[in-house]
This record gives sequence, structure tokens and C-alpha cells, in this order.
Amino acid sequence: MKKIAGSFAVLLILAGIVVLFASAYTVHETKQAIITQFGKPVGDPITRSGLHFRTPFVQTVHMIEKRFLEWDGRPTEMPTKDKTYIEVDTFGRWRISDAKQYFERLRDERSAESRLDNILGSETRNAIAKHELIEVIRTTKDRQPAQDATLVDTPGNIGILYPITLGRAAIEQEIFENAASKLTDFGIELLDIRFKRINYNNSVRQRIYERMISERQQIAERFRSEGAGEAAKITGKKERDLQEIESEAYKTVETMRGQADAKATQIYADAFNQSDRSVEFYEFTKSLESYERMLNEDATLILSTDSELFKFLKDIEPGE
Repeated sequence: MKKIAGSFAVLLILAGIVVLFASAYTVHETKQAIITQFGKPVGDPITRSGLHFRTPFVQTVHMIEKRFLEWDGRPTEMPTKDKTYIEVDTFGRWRISDAKQYFERLRDERSAESRLDNILGSETRNAIAKHELIEVIRTTKDRQPAQDATLVDTPGNIGILYPITLGRAAIEQEIFENAASKLTDFGIELLDIRFKRINYNNSVRQRIYERMISERQQIAERFRSEGAGEAAKITGKKERDLQEIESEAYKTVETMRGQADAKATQIYADAFNQSDRSVEFYEFTKSLESYERMLNEDATLILSTDSELFKFLKDIEPGE
């Protein structure tokens, strides 16, 4: 009897240990627990971390995330109010605010992600469709563009920012407010939503590139025409300055030459007009210089007998 009683006591102890282990569970600091009995939640969510107990073999513990969670939307093509197709990539942050309602409506994070895709994607498309492209791209309505001073007078809309009424931040806030109220019914608190990237549709992007190229070509042609005009002005001024310099130089040279000739003539006159013999000597030397320039072995000179140039030659005796 004692052996049977001892064995029975051991079995009771082992059963008690099994029941204890089956009823005990631990909640981590980053988790919260939902207790279900036959598939239905019972009681309030357990948010306090530590050791807790449940009814073994009847109740089941479901751990639910308590931290902030990430939602990354798929890039989606959508039209703006001005019928420009753009590709919008968004991301957001959310958390489970009501674990019991979340569990009853969605059960797990996969279902929650799907619901977030539907609601946030739909609100994003609605918001983009209600606003112009410039509103979606621009952040603030008070931004002043940095404009090149050389392009101020350029014809067209180069360097001009059109006025906006809201801006990208306000559109993001609009999406947040519309989506947050709908997610509350699922026990989800939306913390934030932002545009990660906004790209043009391929066909629209090609038209944008072509327009940019056309604008740059207009600017280049303007610079070329202005450069050609300035080059013509510089060349004309250079030619005019060269002519003025050459004219002034020629005038100066001729003036100096005339002054030199006059001075030389004056010196000759002063030197050879001192007496009759000096005048005759001057006349003689100048005639000899003329003979030297005119007469050579191949020269033939025909002079009349009364020529001034011949009077010194006719006095030369033959053989001299």
C-alpha cells in the first residue's frame, strides 16, 4: 500500500509540474498577449511583461507586437489632377493600439499589411488625383528659386516656380488624417506616412527631357547670338583703333620727316650760303652726287649743251 501511495504521490507531483508548465507563460517587454479560449478572446490584453498564468489545455496565448512597425508600400503609377502620370513610392510607421480588436479583425501582421496596402494605397491615389503635379513635388509654398542672373531676361518660363497652395507635406498630412481614422477600427494606430520617391512615367519623363533639352538649346542659342554680337563689336572697335593708331603714326612720321628735311635744308643753306664760293662748291658736290647715281658703264646720257647738269662735264678735257 505504501508503494502504491508513493507512486500515486509521484504521479500527482509530475502532473502538477506538467500543469504548472502548461499554465505558465512569459510576456516579453516588446510583446503583448491575447488569451483565447476555444478560439475566442477572453479578458483584456496582457501588456505587462513577466510571468503569467492561464488555464492549461483550454486557453491559448497569442503574442502580438507592441513596438512600432514598418509599412513599405509598392511603387504605384497614378495620375495627378493635371493628368500627368507619376510613380509614387510611399512608406509609413504604425503600431497595434488595441490588441483585442486587432486580433478579432485581422489576427496577424500579414492581414494587417494587406489592409494597410489597401487603405494607404487608396488614400494616396485619392490625394494625388486631387492635386496638381507641382503641389506633390514642391515641399513648401514660400520657397524662392535660386536663379542665374544671366537668365533673368530669358523668354519663356525658364527658372520660374509656379505658386502653390499646399505642398507635399500638406498632402502627406491629408493622407495621414484620412487613413488614420479608417485604421482605428482595426486596432491600428497610424504614426506617420511619407512619400519615399516620386518619378515620372516613362513617356512623361521622355517629354520632360525633350523640353529640358529645348530650353537649354534656347539658352545656348541666346548666348551664341549675344557672343557673336559682342565679337563683332570687339572686332569693329579693334579695326577702328588700328586705323586710328596707323593714321596717327603715319601723321607723326610724316611730320617728323618734314621737320627733319626742313632742318636738314636749313643746315645746308646755313652751311653753303655763307659766300659765293661756298654756293658754287655746294652746287658742284650735288652735281657729282647726281653723276654718281646716273652714270655707269651701261648708261647712255643725252644732254643739251645748255643743260645745268652738262656745264661741269663740258669743261673736262679729253684724257682727264
